[in-house]
Amino acid sequence: MEITKQHERVFNHFDEDGNGTISPRELHICVRSMGGDLSESEAETVVVLADSDGDGELGLEDFVRLMEGTKEEEEKVELREAFKIYEMEEGCGCITPKSLQRVLGRLGQAKTMDECKSMIAYFDLNGDGVLNFDEFRIMMS
Repeated sequence: MEITKQHERVFNHFDEDGNGTISPRELHICVRSMGGDLSESEAETVVVLADSDGDGELGLEDFVRLMEGTKEEEEKVELREAFKIYEMEEGCGCITPKSLQRVLGRLGQAKTMDECKSMIAYFDLNGDGVLNFDEFRIMMS
């Protein structure tokens, strides 16, 4: 995990009393001031779950892990939404050459069925001829 200057600036903004840690109260106040919805009890729960040394507050590393985890979850949700666009049948859990061709056509990037099969084959790790979510995630990274 790399701690950047931006991480430090955000951390210092949250650390209102400048003691080098973020208390549940500080977390609650800052999230609310930024328009977020985090109750005091939720802030306490977040701190308990993210606190690596058990002191009841977030150090810089705890804070960065928490922020990065939140970012990863948001990215995963966005990828899930994109994946659903490519699924031919709702809930089938895969992208077929036909569904890929359909979506690419709608995006103005017409491809032949053979081209779509080749695109899928490149990322089809289990060789089943379709892309599951994990294969799609690899393709998009």
